[in-house]
Amino acid sequence: MKYKRILLKLSGEALLGSQQYGIDPSVLEQYAKEVKSIVDAGVEVAIVIGGGNIFRGVQGAQGGVVDRATGDYMGMLATMMNAMAIQGSFEKFGMTTRLLSAIKMEQIGEPFIRRRAMRHLEKGRVVIFGAGTGNPYFTTDTAASLRAVEIEADLVIKGTRVDGIYDSDPEKNPNAVKYNEITFKQVYDLGLQVMDLTAITLCQENNKPIVVFDINTPGNLLKLMNGESVGTLVK
Repeated sequence: MKYKRILLKLSGEALLGSQQYGIDPSVLEQYAKEVKSIVDAGVEVAIVIGGGNIFRGVQGAQGGVVDRATGDYMGMLATMMNAMAIQGSFEKFGMTTRLLSAIKMEQIGEPFIRRRAMRHLEKGRVVIFGAGTGNPYFTTDTAASLRAVEIEADLVIKGTRVDGIYDSDPEKNPNAVKYNEITFKQVYDLGLQVMDLTAITLCQENNKPIVVFDINTPGNLLKLMNGESVGTLVK
């Protein structure tokens, strides 16, 4: 494999599948199969999952339900629900996992400790990071970049439903142009919605490349680990 250790960022919305709310079991099964293919090949895998399929702090605050900080904490709890679902699905497919939470929840997950996370990875366990960074006003994209830097991952991978980064939304513009490779500076200058700016800056300052790819295409993740050109590389 080209990469030894990777951080895979999954969006909560992706877990919706064909549903309008909650978690689609078929999506969990697909993700489990994709991750297992690279774990079996010797890749160390860490995962950060969003919570947008259940609750988003920004939307809760904008809707006047709660203040932003409270909304973000609610969103962190949503990521833990998704993380537990992923953990159950992955273990069903024979993978050994560990769920680490940025907020103490001893009954369902270990507290995040950097060295412990790295030991789990070295032992071949899939490490799932829940509860974002544990702080409001930070997205799970930022949590993914932060954890990737902390565990010394070779690559940050953002799994989406499109096959890379385009100059405009390919779902709205059929003439959108895809980038096979792009620099961090171009992401800034062109205002491309890859990840939020805090997440992008963390990766840039720590020389952590990012790949955005379509995780819904079977085999894409293994191809990427083999060094094939899949999605868009930001470096």
